[in-house]
Parts: sequence; C-alpha cells; structure tokens
Amino acid sequence: MPPDDADFSTRWRLIKSGFSRALPRTERLSDVRKAAGERGIWQRHYWEHPFRVEGRYQQHLDCVHVSLLKHGLGSRLPDWSHSTFHDYVCRGIYPADGCEDASGVVAGEA
Repeated sequence: MPPDDADFSTRWRLIKSGFSRALPRTERLSDVRKAAGERGIWQRHYWEHPFRVEGRYQQHLDCVHVSLLKHGLGSRLPDWSHSTFHDYVCRGIYPADGCEDASGVVAGEA
C-alpha cells in the first residue's frame, strides 16, 4: 500500500468484489447472505489486525509454518512443497532445515 494510504477496508472490499464477480455462482448461500447480496466464499466481515508489537509478525509466520506439522500434513517442513517456508529460506529468514514457533516447537523436525 502507498505510505499515505491506510484504508485497508476499502482495499479488501475491492479485491474481494473483483474476485467474486469473476467466479460463477455455484456455492450454496444462506437466506441471510442472499438477502445481503453476499457470496459464500468469504468471511462475512473484515477485521484489521495490524502488528503493533515488534516481533509479532514473525510469531505469526512461525505459527503458520509450524502448524503444517502440528496438524499432520507432513513430517518435515522442508518437504512440504506448497509452503511459503521455502520463500523465507531463500530470503534468509529461516534456515533450510526448519523454523521454530514461539513455544519452541521446531518445524523442520518430526
């Protein structure tokens, strides 16, 4: 976003609207969503969640990456080809053998 623009709500509304209009209407909708003209592919409301505390973004990244193993989607994070973990390894944020979440769980190990 441009430095002088913090209107996240409008930006997300435009992104979601453009994406939704490009998809065929095949999902099942509740009466409430039908009445509001909403699609069933989005969370109903947008909540801005800025990271105001130093290191919080890194904690969230670690949690996302470690959760793959916690939920049994693999035994080693480096082997999970669909993870953004590999991008962070290339950028030098994580070592190639894994990462650790805030609780000390190492994501590269089984």
